[in-house]
Order: sequence, then structure tokens, then C-alpha cells
Amino acid sequence: MAHLSDYLSGTHYKAKVKSSKRLTPADSEEIKEIIIEVQDTHFHCKIDQSFGVIVEHASPFGNQVHHRFYSVADLMDSSDKFPLITMLVKRCSYVDEFSGEKYDGIASNYLCDRKPGDEIILTGPHSLPYAVPEDKTANIILIGMGTGIAPFRTFVKHIYNNVKDWQGKIRLFYGARSGLELLYLNDKDGDLTNYYDQKTFEAFYALSPRPHWADPIELDKIIEGKSTEIKEMLTQNNCYIYVAGYGKILSQLDVAFSNIIGSKEKWEIRKAELKAGKKWAEIIY
Repeated sequence: MAHLSDYLSGTHYKAKVKSSKRLTPADSEEIKEIIIEVQDTHFHCKIDQSFGVIVEHASPFGNQVHHRFYSVADLMDSSDKFPLITMLVKRCSYVDEFSGEKYDGIASNYLCDRKPGDEIILTGPHSLPYAVPEDKTANIILIGMGTGIAPFRTFVKHIYNNVKDWQGKIRLFYGARSGLELLYLNDKDGDLTNYYDQKTFEAFYALSPRPHWADPIELDKIIEGKSTEIKEMLTQNNCYIYVAGYGKILSQLDVAFSNIIGSKEKWEIRKAELKAGKKWAEIIY
């Protein structure tokens, strides 16, 4: 297992913030789309990779830096040869379970406060578990929550822009608190809607029924609403399931897939088969 020191001892890259744009309204969770320009032509990040951001921060445990990983939301062409990377960052805070005090997330607040021209330090690139199957008839179920849509946005764009003659089904399920927080599936900046006319691609989203009351996002109900198609996909050997988002999503998914496939026991067996065949991958935070 890799440790923090393993990543910090590698090559570091300087990057500059090119733009920082808030995607969500002022009265909701702050999520920013940040475009950075890596000041090194040797830095090559692919769609199945992530990168780290290093923030100087002295902690009570003796660490002098904080290291946080981010998925690539988009890879852009750059006229001056320096790589351009788009990332999604949600300004986070947490409550210490022992003291009850509220603290700001270190990397997220640092990045959300950066302005164009500011410099940040990167590590990587580092691997992600979301590989594009070599089998172009493979069926893929993508499930994301919040900023968990970032790697899947890149994934879908890569398949339809760069992989020729994709034949398998791709079904994207995405959860957000409200329609205003529905990143890349809205009227304003919803570029994923460009692929709705693809014969193989469909996207579905779930919202909280009462976002201001912090009711749970009913992603499981949206998935179960497509139970006939998902059950058929799960019976095939070339089915892949990729998940990204909050930790609580896993228990929701286990219930939903158990209902779809017929029982908890049947789903446990099928999930174990997917994992053994490297057809189940997750990034949970």
C-alpha cells in the first residue's frame, strides 16, 4: 500500500490557475470548476488518471504538507503546449467527532480561494481504476454523486470523441441535491447532454426531494426505475460498474441492486464476480 511519503518524494510540477468559475448558486454548496495549466510539457495526464495537489499545512500530527487527490474533469488542448486540466472542487468543512468543532477542509478551501495566475503544486499523474474496456461491446454503468461526476465526464467524452465504433451501452446515473447543482447535465453548462443522441448513451439524474431540508438524494430509486435494462446488463459477462462519490452511496447501491437482481445473496455473488473480474471499481470519499 502506498503512503503519503511515497507520493511526496516524486516529481512535483508547478501549475497556474487559468480560470476559476463557480458552477453552483450562492445559496447552495460551493462547487468550482478550476482550469489549471501545468508548467511542464512532460506532465501527461490521461482520462484514467488523477493528480495530487500539495498544500503547505502544519498539522498536530507533525505533517508539514497536506496532499489531496483529484480526478480529471476534462483534458483540453493548449496552443502553447502546456497541458490544461479541468478539475471540480467542492468547498468542504467537517466536524471533529471528539471536540465537536467545525473545521474547514484544507485542500478544498485552498483551491476554491485560488485566483487566476496563482501557482499550485501538483504530483502525479496517479492511476484511477476506471479503465475503458478493450471490448467495444461492453456495457458500462456509471454512478456518481456530487463532484464524483468529474472522472465520468472525461470518460464519456473520451469514448465518443476518440474511441471509434463504440457499440456497448453506457448508462450514467448521477445524484445532486437540486437541479441547480446538477453539474454538466443542465442547460447552462451541461455538455454531457451532447451525447444524449448517441444510440448507446443515456443519462439519468436523481435530486433530493427537499434539498433545503437535507433529505437524501434518491439515486437508488432512479436506478431501480431502470431495473429491467440493468438486470439484463448484469446477466452479461461484459458488464462494468464504476462508482464515484460519498461513502453512503454504497449501501444505497447494495439495496438497489439486490432488489433488481432478486435478493441480497444473488447480488453479493454477482458483485464478487464483478470485483474478481476487475469490472467493479469505486472511488469513495
